[in-house]
Amino acid sequence: MDHEPVKISVVIPVYNEVKTVGQVMDRVLNCGFDAEIIVVDDASTDGTREFLRTFEHPRVKVLYHAKNRGKGAALRLGFAATSNPYVFVQDADLEYDPRDYHRMIEPLLDGRADMVYGSRFLGGPHRVLFFWHYVGNRLITLVSNMVSDLNLSDMETGMKAFLREKLIELKLSANRFTFEPEITSKAARAGWRIYEVPVSYSGRTYEEGKKIGWRDAVTALAAILYYRLLD
Repeated sequence: MDHEPVKISVVIPVYNEVKTVGQVMDRVLNCGFDAEIIVVDDASTDGTREFLRTFEHPRVKVLYHAKNRGKGAALRLGFAATSNPYVFVQDADLEYDPRDYHRMIEPLLDGRADMVYGSRFLGGPHRVLFFWHYVGNRLITLVSNMVSDLNLSDMETGMKAFLREKLIELKLSANRFTFEPEITSKAARAGWRIYEVPVSYSGRTYEEGKKIGWRDAVTALAAILYYRLLD
């Protein structure tokens, strides 16, 4: 007897990804799960918004920000619109592969975890790029681990999965890329059971559209201390 596919919700925050967002949605729709997709356009200016207005699929819902508010704000809006018991975060830039959902969901399905990080640094295949980005990511994760008493290998990963019932309990407020340190700090403080699994990673160059830079690393470090000491 065949089992019905597991129902998941996938939230995709989008800002100026007209070249890739269609491919990402197609990959999610064909990832082997019964996936609803919540796309949140963060006031794109490159044609992404116009493309999304013409895209129609019964399992895709598109929400729009009137002005650019950041990844964290887009994710909060998307999380509020989810309806399935397992929620995934998926970037719109093809760096993360929805085929890795099968590996990530296992600790959620069998009751071991409330949240799963897809780590780029646990041995999965990855494009070889940017030594100093790697150092920066490891430094941010180290500082995060020191203040949260976790032993993550990749706090900043863009691929995370949650039990929806847990996710909606957290009071999130970060608007931009500080979403990552905020949810890590608050999940640790709430005593969530957190797992990591290796995922593949196909990083982009800046010419290909990569947006994260050293200023974001400094902001992330400041956010880690803020959520530990002041929030």
